[in-house]
Amino acid sequence: MIKVKNSVMKLVENAKKKINNLEVSDAIKIHPIKTNLFIDVRDIREIQKSGRIFGAKHVPRCMLEFWIDPESPYHKKFFNDNYHFIFYCASDWRSALATLSANEIGLLNTSHLVGGFNKWLETNGPIEKPR
Repeated sequence: MIKVKNSVMKLVENAKKKINNLEVSDAIKIHPIKTNLFIDVRDIREIQKSGRIFGAKHVPRCMLEFWIDPESPYHKKFFNDNYHFIFYCASDWRSALATLSANEIGLLNTSHLVGGFNKWLETNGPIEKPR
């Protein structure tokens, strides 16, 4: 077995110290405001199985940096718009790392959804049903 320098949970813990963490109760309150854009970084199979936050954009975690960077051939123009980007995944580990990565590349108007989609469901936040 390899010995890793840092555990993935340590990376997540450190990321959460450097980013804006948004509680689900607060996120539900600001959800209807059109200047907020929820970004789902989960695998497409998770979205197909359980749905997603209403109005969220799917950005595969593996493509995030490429979609943000305007110099990338994969850039998505909605990242140029003046949104508050709220990243989420199922629990909140991947989205913490995604939010930190987005900040490091220069997208600073970001938040991370604490508890992720699972917490959103528990709180009865609006969702789009699986298709």
